[in-house]
Amino acid sequence: QVQLVESGGGLVQPGGSLRLSCAASGFNLNYYAIDWFRQAPGKEHEGVSCISGRDGNVYYADSVKGRFTVSRDNAKNTVYLQMDSLKPEDTAVYHCAALLGRPSCPTVWSASRTYNIRGQGTQVTVSS
Repeated sequence: QVQLVESGGGLVQPGGSLRLSCAASGFNLNYYAIDWFRQAPGKEHEGVSCISGRDGNVYYADSVKGRFTVSRDNAKNTVYLQMDSLKPEDTAVYHCAALLGRPSCPTVWSASRTYNIRGQGTQVTVSS
């Protein structure tokens, strides 16, 4: 079964850190671009980060640059999103997703970017 499963979300105080994991099964995610996007209540989903399956190139939204780091562990078939200096506005459900066959990350993320596999999401809440 081809699937992505996220984990690592939770409640954290402003300024804190979390590391999200995106574990793949049924396919080798090392060949494909893996996106992280988030959706907050009442807001459109927003692309946060991406790691390319071809050359390891990465993409970050301006809102998270310098605070979030995406990485991949090929042996574990898992992608990570390290989130530091978290802010209340980072509160959202975070999903990892891919379009099988697409190895590259976008230069500019668009809400029209499509996926054919995505995880169920993990809740991140930043609050004091």
